[in-house]
Parts: sequence; C-alpha cells; structure tokens
Amino acid sequence: MSRRAIKVAFGSTGFTTLLAGPAFAAGGGGGLPWEGPLQQIQQSINGPVAGTIALAAVAIAGAMLIFGGELNDFARRLVYVVLVAGILLGATQIVGLFGAGGASIGSPMETPVEGRAPELSKAGTDG
Repeated sequence: MSRRAIKVAFGSTGFTTLLAGPAFAAGGGGGLPWEGPLQQIQQSINGPVAGTIALAAVAIAGAMLIFGGELNDFARRLVYVVLVAGILLGATQIVGLFGAGGASIGSPMETPVEGRAPELSKAGTDG
C-alpha cells in the first residue's frame, strides 16, 4: 500500500469519527404486548400462592417417590419434574428464609455517608 493510500485511509477514518454523533443509551418505555402478562406471571410466582403450590408439589412428589414403589420409569420422571418445579417455584421463599434478597439501590438521601449530612436535608428550610 502506498503512503498516499495510507494517508487517505487514516484521514477518512478520522473525518468519519469526527462526524459521528454521540449515541446515548435511550431508556425505552417498553410497551410490548407480552410484557404485561409476563409481569403478572412474575408477581404470581413471587406471591403466597406460589409458595403454597410449591409446598404442595414438593410434599406430594416426595410422598409418591417414598411410598410409590411400583412407579414405572415415565411416572418416576414425571414425579421428578413436579418435584423440581415445586422447588423452583418455592426458591424465592427459600432464599427469603435465609435473609437474602434482591439488590436494593437507594438514593443518596436514604443512605447518607458517615460523617456527612445529606445535602438535600436542608433544601426546604430557610436560614
């Protein structure tokens, strides 16, 4: 490649870079048709109904595995699927029992740094 071609390549690359505008991340509002039903399913899975279903599924599947000695291979696999589904549905309650939860990101006003007063605490007072 000649020197002139290299200069033209670098020049055009630099020029294109200078012309490019910033591409900020846009916060889309969603609004897809399947988001509402999925959020309802998520709320149902995290609620008390899911805990009850999970407890019943684990109890029934465990009893079938213990006392159902004459299960064929398909029935045993089906019981295992129900057992695992019950455990997965109850996973949020199980994790909650151990005191773990999701991430909680508070505003600076809710979590002041030690030794410093929050800046916004005096915003509404005169004086």
